[in-house]
Amino acid sequence: MNNNNDKKEQNGPNKSGPQHHGRKTVTVILIALIVAIILNLLTSAFGGAVAKEISYTEFEQMIAKGEVESVLFQKDRILIAPKTEEDEEKTKKPALLMPGYTFLQAQQEPDLYFTGVIPNLPLTQLKAQLDAAGIEYESAVQEEPGLLMTIVSWLLPVAAMYLLFTLLMNGMSKKMGGGGGGLGGIGKNKAKVYMEKQTGVTFADVAGQDEAKESLVEIIDFLHNPQKYAEIGAKLPKGALLVGSPGTGKTLLAKAVAGEANVPFFSISGSDFVEMFVGVGASRVRDLFNEASKVAPSIIFIDEIDAIGRTRDSKFGGNDEREQTLNQLLAEIDGFDSSKGVVILAATNRPEILDKALLRAGRFDRRIIVDRPNLAGRYQTLRVHTKNIKLADDVDLNKIAQATAGAVGADLASLVNEAALRAVRKGRKTVNQEDLLTSFEFVIAGTEKKGTILTDMEKRVVAYHEVGHALVAALEKHAQPVSKITIVPHTSGALGYTMQMPEEEKYLSTKEELITELKTLLGGRAAEQTVFGIQTTGAANDIDRATELARKMITQYGMSERFGLMALSTVSNPYLDGSTMMNCADETAAQADGEIKELLESCYADAKRILTEKRALLDEIALYLLEKETIVGDELMAFIRADEKKSEPEAVEETPSEQEPTE
Repeated sequence: MNNNNDKKEQNGPNKSGPQHHGRKTVTVILIALIVAIILNLLTSAFGGAVAKEISYTEFEQMIAKGEVESVLFQKDRILIAPKTEEDEEKTKKPALLMPGYTFLQAQQEPDLYFTGVIPNLPLTQLKAQLDAAGIEYESAVQEEPGLLMTIVSWLLPVAAMYLLFTLLMNGMSKKMGGGGGGLGGIGKNKAKVYMEKQTGVTFADVAGQDEAKESLVEIIDFLHNPQKYAEIGAKLPKGALLVGSPGTGKTLLAKAVAGEANVPFFSISGSDFVEMFVGVGASRVRDLFNEASKVAPSIIFIDEIDAIGRTRDSKFGGNDEREQTLNQLLAEIDGFDSSKGVVILAATNRPEILDKALLRAGRFDRRIIVDRPNLAGRYQTLRVHTKNIKLADDVDLNKIAQATAGAVGADLASLVNEAALRAVRKGRKTVNQEDLLTSFEFVIAGTEKKGTILTDMEKRVVAYHEVGHALVAALEKHAQPVSKITIVPHTSGALGYTMQMPEEEKYLSTKEELITELKTLLGGRAAEQTVFGIQTTGAANDIDRATELARKMITQYGMSERFGLMALSTVSNPYLDGSTMMNCADETAAQADGEIKELLESCYADAKRILTEKRALLDEIALYLLEKETIVGDELMAFIRADEKKSEPEAVEETPSEQEPTE
């Protein structure tokens, strides 16, 4: 059912309809046509014939031969009309020439001649000569161009060019400014205005972020019931900063606020403030706050605020436009009265680079962490994304939530969508558990590359490599259970992979667990060396991950006997890639590299020892994987349990023999 209140988002308060733009387009076309006609007329008026020069002697010869029909004397010219045959009807008309005392012959009309007056020749003598020859002549004085002609010939083209230039500049300014008239429109804000529940998103659509929702619910309640807080003397927070990794739902939370608040909601990106012209961003900030104040209570949401809120540091050069925009934003936050009910929400995934003045008390009073969801949060998120999906009876969202540790809301949404697409490709009406698990593999490893053909030797190497990972993990105490092993190439570039599924949600890892993870990562290269005695490029990603983990253990986690509890590095951007920056001397950093190398070599030696001791089991599982291409964790554990049973009878037989007395 259509509702008059449910309208599409509007691009700011300054709007122009299609009819308005249509009238302007017609006006521009008409003006262009008029200018073209005027220029054409001017070209025709001033574009005289190109004449051919003749001498005065030739003019006298024409008089003597009787070839001159008539002569017209002008101020500094003589127009000669030659005689024509009686059956020819040719129009004889004067044409304008540049002043000069030369005899010219027109090229366009060869029967028209022009000659200039020779200063030394008396005009009366020439007229007498014409009278003697019976040639008619008359005198006509050529008028000088008047003021009107000067205006037409000079000012009108200039005015036309100025008009076209103005129209072009106005059109460019409207495109750059997004509204407003003329060049002044460039400073208008570009905020999208959502009224009431136009976003179509409420808190019911946001799962796994209960703590963040509680903080935002309090702000919304203050907007609706300000007297409840005013009675006790509480003041409304001016701003709240949403901080979290990409895909955790910061923008979704802001849209949910718009859906719940029932107040005007201004949404704009930080990059929309910045333009090439200095002062434009500050103007847009002023315009945005003016519009929000007019319709208060209201909410302003600035996405990616780090685009304008970066710390003002002149060490590496400043940016006048960005700094002016930030200064204006700080002034506007301090300037408006919080009792009016204007709340500012901002989102960023780089809070460490924001200016300290932006984060002080009285501005962005609250920092709301929108973190990766835990097990319960992932389960609730999966329920939200599958509410419109037809699920089969075998679907267990708890297992999917358990398998997707570390995934954010955007990852889970993509997982559910890929599962639905897979079900359609398979010709089914519902999504089953296999679709969800396969889609999870698609998110982390991509689709299968069916066109990739490996040689028999490459398949054997990949099989032993993956079984090396799985076998080390299965035989170690602190490892996560193996759920799947495959040697099918995928679009992520992996020729195979081993998937481990955690049994429970964990937030802490011990040193023993991390060392076990290092052994598991290096088990692939250990298997290559143990079986084939070679080193391949397939271990590149394993070595990279192992080196990064070992570096964190030594430089961040204090798990080094040499450096003890000394922190050698810090995380520069924890909400993005988590890259670290060393904050120690170069000599200490070199010693840390040596410690990392020793740790990796020790874990590699242990992994190689395990596979050497279980060489027969390694061969058995690898051959089975070559045949099946994909095996699950239960099949792997069946091989391991069978191997353990083989060794049990030997241990039972040895015990009685040792207890027998010797004779």
